[in-house]
Amino acid sequence: MYTILHAIAGYFFLVLIVRVLTRRPGAQLTPFEFVIVFLIGGVIILTTVGNDRSETNSVCAVVTIVLLHRLVSWLKIRFPSFGKVVDGIPLVLLKDGKWQTETMERMRLQDTDVMAAARNKGVKTLAEIKYAILERNGAISIIQSKS
Repeated sequence: MYTILHAIAGYFFLVLIVRVLTRRPGAQLTPFEFVIVFLIGGVIILTTVGNDRSETNSVCAVVTIVLLHRLVSWLKIRFPSFGKVVDGIPLVLLKDGKWQTETMERMRLQDTDVMAAARNKGVKTLAEIKYAILERNGAISIIQSKS
């Protein structure tokens, strides 16, 4: 019974912390933010099913992670180059009808992935695309050519 109560408390605490950390929808989380969410979830799981079931230890661990997240967020603002290391930068996949093959290979993407993103935006042919950009959150942005 204690495990169930601890899991319930952990769940609501996790929801509160995630709400405080960011307001962006899940599809727009950066890899850095996903790591934070999973790390906090892992801490809650360990304290729920592990040998040390102390609420105090769980809260202290999560608060430490949140404070580190805030510190890293501040460092990203203060030092933009640090932000590029943590979150990455947008990458051009297609420019003026030419595939950037080196970038696509490095990101393990195929032209069909880009065209799927284009179709989601209502673009039917390659000729309609001026740029395709792999964003920091993993989404592919399509910038259409002016007709």
